[in-house]
Amino acid sequence: MEHNQEERTLALAGIYQSVILVKEVANTGNVSDAHLASILETLFRFDANNVMDVYGDVTTIKKGLITLHEQLSGDKRNIDMEITRYVINILQLEKILRKSPHLMNKLATELENSKSKVEYFHISHDNVIASLADIYQQIISPIGPKIMVQGSHTYLSQTNNANKVRALLFAGVRSAVLWRQCGGSRWQLLLSRKKYIDSAATLLKNL
Repeated sequence: MEHNQEERTLALAGIYQSVILVKEVANTGNVSDAHLASILETLFRFDANNVMDVYGDVTTIKKGLITLHEQLSGDKRNIDMEITRYVINILQLEKILRKSPHLMNKLATELENSKSKVEYFHISHDNVIASLADIYQQIISPIGPKIMVQGSHTYLSQTNNANKVRALLFAGVRSAVLWRQCGGSRWQLLLSRKKYIDSAATLLKNL
């Protein structure tokens, strides 16, 4: 199926959405339940017919669209290199996973097994987040590169927050897989930077 620039922009914004929420948890110890739930739900939308179905609504990744637009169109001196590092690391993890169908199948199986918890609890319940964090830690984290999250030790040392960070990074990898499926690549991003900026601006204007 052929994908358009808007879909690639939405998928890339999904990565930025996960990353900006990781920063919120790491630096404040807080994250909106609504934002957390909406991005984690993308992990369970296996059979979505299109990109919009994965995210449900453009408003769910508004933070990601804003951050994407700022990072790609801003002055280099004002770019948040921490965000850039997280995004690059997530894309590297996706690249490694893409070359290992065995690991991709294992992730799909583990997520399928976790669906019962989501149905019993809520997607943002501590038990569900702990389960997603464990999948990330057991399957994705070991393949490298290990993403070193910066923030307050006070918040990051708390188990619930550490689990949220891992679950959000997992969601970031999921969006990276989707972005790649839509035709996204590092080279394509470099060559089509303005298209992403314009597309993000249009999507934000229409919210």
